[in-house]
Amino acid sequence: MEGSVLARIAAIVFVAIAITAAMVEMGRDEAGQAARPAAPLMPGADPLRTEQRRCQELGEAAASDPGCLAVWAETRDRFLGRERDRTGGE
Repeated sequence: MEGSVLARIAAIVFVAIAITAAMVEMGRDEAGQAARPAAPLMPGADPLRTEQRRCQELGEAAASDPGCLAVWAETRDRFLGRERDRTGGE
């Protein structure tokens, strides 16, 4: 190998090491400790989620189950950001 090729390879390796060191340093907090990622938000038990699981386990029978139809309507309304009319009609 020629000297210029070796110099280019050495420069690329040096830059890669420098970038890696910079990324590690940016990942530390002010005290020099490795920063921990924030814990994911874990909401309490959601009754809607529990009912969704129940309907999932019912399989094809869930399509005719009135409880599952109500759960799917609630899920759809939450997703679309709509307020449901709780008096019985939509």
